Amino acid sequence: MQLSELLTAINVLESKNEKNSEISTIAYHSSKVQGDSLFVCIRGYKTDGHQYAEDAVNRGAVALIVEEFLPEIAVPQYRVEDSRKALAALGDQYYGHPSKDMTLVGITATNGKTSTSFMTNAILEANNWKTGLIGTVMVKYGDTLVPSILTTPESLDLHGYFDRMRKENISHVTMEVSSSALELSRVGSVSFDIVALNNISREHIDLHGSFEEYFNAKASLVREAKSDQFAVLNLDDAHSASLTTETAASVVTYGIEDTSGFLQCRDIDLSTGRGNFTVEINKPFKTINGDTVEKTAFDIHLSVAGYHSVYNAMAAITIGLISGVDIQTIQSGIESFKGVERRFQFIYEKDFKIVDDHFANAGNIEVTLETLMKMDYKKLHIVYAIRGSRGVTTNRENAETLAKWAPKLGLEKVIVSLSESHVIDKDDVLPEELEAFKEEMDKVGVEIELHKEMPDALESSLDQVEAGDVVLIGGAQGMDFGAKYILNQLVDKRPDLNAEEVLAPLGERVAGIDESFLGDS
Repeated sequence: MQLSELLTAINVLESKNEKNSEISTIAYHSSKVQGDSLFVCIRGYKTDGHQYAEDAVNRGAVALIVEEFLPEIAVPQYRVEDSRKALAALGDQYYGHPSKDMTLVGITATNGKTSTSFMTNAILEANNWKTGLIGTVMVKYGDTLVPSILTTPESLDLHGYFDRMRKENISHVTMEVSSSALELSRVGSVSFDIVALNNISREHIDLHGSFEEYFNAKASLVREAKSDQFAVLNLDDAHSASLTTETAASVVTYGIEDTSGFLQCRDIDLSTGRGNFTVEINKPFKTINGDTVEKTAFDIHLSVAGYHSVYNAMAAITIGLISGVDIQTIQSGIESFKGVERRFQFIYEKDFKIVDDHFANAGNIEVTLETLMKMDYKKLHIVYAIRGSRGVTTNRENAETLAKWAPKLGLEKVIVSLSESHVIDKDDVLPEELEAFKEEMDKVGVEIELHKEMPDALESSLDQVEAGDVVLIGGAQGMDFGAKYILNQLVDKRPDLNAEEVLAPLGERVAGIDESFLGDS
């Protein structure tokens, strides 16, 4: 594509050494630059792309997008106000606006956006549509499956995925949208059809500066939605409900406790742990195709556990209805959904149990420990990977939640992992984060067994576990590789076990299998 054509997508404030040329690729990382590349200098939390511009030119970049001119570099430079927004617009232009050629669902929440995305995808697949999925666990479309490093890919990569999906005739894409992605314009120039904000609770406060800024980042997905889009909001969450009048989109609401929305949930039965309930449509609403969903009621049977799964299902069901999926297909699609890896996933259930859980924030921890309270076991062993570089506030709140449940669970010790060799730089545990965790555990007299490396922490739990116990391996990025290690350790320690059976949960796993990217940060 000609540089002049690319530049029509952005607002160039001023230029230097202006010259048109053929652009073969766009890059924001100097190592990805090829001959005839356009290099976009973006500022990150730790590095500034302007510092790598000279390296990019040496590698073949023929023009630069900058926020400040670099006088020592002779190639054409185009100054913009925000190079992240420019990167998104350039990517969309370069790939020919691919997100406009598919139905695109964007889901944000503090908790449950991964499960809601997978549930939504299950409903869309049940309708025999070719689907794509982008989120915390993976990017998936057709026969392609790529483990995720970011919940929401960088904007250039995201538009590239949309382009490849379009080439494979993907018609519907469901994606998780993180607060960081919204704040850093990673979803810039993305053409959403349906957006959903399920819930908001305290997380990433240190990253965003305050809860208000975190909420505003999340809320922007809804607030900036246009009149030809749909917004799905949860009336039981005050922050989500507050947005019903703050968007131009067509709003469709749901609730369990609040019954005033378009959809309500009643007659919930969680006696088996897995939710059965009735969805009642109180008011008609339009679909994407202009059809009308009329007032009616229908039953839902979930194959996943927990009260939180009912909320996730309500969001997914609402999205399915707006997309034009019939009720019977929604019922079968959502019942076929068996859960997401690392979301209270049983990976070993013989003489004792091993549960693998994301355990990422206070809300996740609360739900997980409440579920454990309802289980029968002798002793609980928790191996917790502290969530690195999320700030003292988040880690203290995580620890406070764990401390609150410790007496009820009979928890006297937590095995803690820093996972130093199994996280990239942006997830390193900071000393002050570890100290905040220790302080909260000290208050309730819970001992900390500290390990720098995750495999050592896991092996210690296997040395201590006895028949009838439960081992919970919890933590976000720092425990992604936990299942792989603990199951292989179990096979090594227990030759009496059938290795193939023990390792079976790893067969279709995405998170924590590929270690090739570690150490490249």
